[in-house]
Amino acid sequence: MSDSTSFHMTPDEFRRQGRAVVDWIADYYERVETLPVMARVQPGEIRAALDPAPPQRGEPFETILADMEKLMPGITHWQSPNFFAFFPANTSGPSILGELISAGLGVQGMLWATSPACTELETHVLDWVADALGLPAKFKSNSAGGGMIQDSASSAVLCALLAARERASDNQINERGGNDKLVAYASTQTHSSLEKAMGIAGLGRKNLRLIAVDETFALRVDELERQIQADRAAGLAPFFVCATVGTTSSNAMDPIAAIGARCQQEKLWLHIDAAMSGTAALCPEFRALQNGVEFADSYSFDPHKWMFTNFDCDCFFVADRAALIKALSILPEYLRNQATESGAVIDYRDWHVPLGRRFRALKLWFVLRYYGIEGLRHHVRAHVALAQNFAEQIRQSENFELVAPPPLNLVCFRHVNGDAFNRQLLERLNASGRIYLTHTLLNDQYTLRFCVGQNNTQARHVDAAWRLIQQTAQEIESENA
Repeated sequence: MSDSTSFHMTPDEFRRQGRAVVDWIADYYERVETLPVMARVQPGEIRAALDPAPPQRGEPFETILADMEKLMPGITHWQSPNFFAFFPANTSGPSILGELISAGLGVQGMLWATSPACTELETHVLDWVADALGLPAKFKSNSAGGGMIQDSASSAVLCALLAARERASDNQINERGGNDKLVAYASTQTHSSLEKAMGIAGLGRKNLRLIAVDETFALRVDELERQIQADRAAGLAPFFVCATVGTTSSNAMDPIAAIGARCQQEKLWLHIDAAMSGTAALCPEFRALQNGVEFADSYSFDPHKWMFTNFDCDCFFVADRAALIKALSILPEYLRNQATESGAVIDYRDWHVPLGRRFRALKLWFVLRYYGIEGLRHHVRAHVALAQNFAEQIRQSENFELVAPPPLNLVCFRHVNGDAFNRQLLERLNASGRIYLTHTLLNDQYTLRFCVGQNNTQARHVDAAWRLIQQTAQEIESENA
């Protein structure tokens, strides 16, 4: 091959094909409401539709883009306005365009020196976010703490756990790679990522205490206190508590202030997981749900859930970054540079597990600037209002009941006919393709979850979903009669 030969896409072709891709995405958003929300394919069906071997010669980009239609039957449409499952995983126009520029720049932002703008924009945007959510000043970069972007709340809780272990044990671990005496606490409703993090951190899952919850599925502080004292009496070392603002199953709100006061008394690290519901703190009227956040040593939430910023984007804040950096920092010779050694810059590689990091702050910056705080608040309030109206329909129904109080945009409900009926109802609803719901177990009851949070969900979508739920339940009752 001569020096002049290249198989790369030229800037002119990139410009032309880039327009085609943007048009494809825009067309997708125009038709997504008409598509079955949940993928209907069988295992292996998508692979069977693809070429068995890679091409030896490059193909026209038009052919590649056209083959996206082969994948569409296997896409569950998280951006459909009829998606009410799990928690939302939203994106938006400004977020997509910010991600595109990030991909185009191809920055590897492991050090300040490898792209100063990547680091400094992230620091700046996280300070914006702390102010927008009304978080304590200790979480801002001009304090001993600061914020950064993790890939997910799961990574955030692992890093919080490692920093807490560092503070509690000064990294003095035993020969088996863990400290058998360190004990962590969370409610029975806490996300499973904490249990996984305990294993990864070498602390052992057996050293995680799951505390009973009250009738709202929030952690019971009296039970937490009892367990802490029992562990101390047994010669163990309590060191970490994870409290949740909006649990995955029911959106339960742990009593942060009471937990935080107890953690301060006992000198325990308090991490707050506000993965989905943290976005609600954009609205001053919802901030009371996380009263006591001033006690927290770390806090995380996911703009990639309810703040219209595509995955992956978790905002992770610490009150004392020194413990986090001490737990995670290693400086081999090939990373040494004058800026790092000056101590005047932040190297975010020291704040999380991977070395490499993308320019994730760009998409969050685009979203915050495009919507503005008032624009974001408008949509959060609209989603909460739609969910509360749905909950009121459940309250007025003779055939359905609420299983948990709905503080924000998640409604947990069930038909009065029992678990088997509700399981059948959920399967029938999802098979229809018209909506998508998921389930959980609350008080050992099979419970349907209805989460309003997709960007384009409007009152007509929620009303149509409620009519479909009632109609489908009536059909099943008639069949079973």
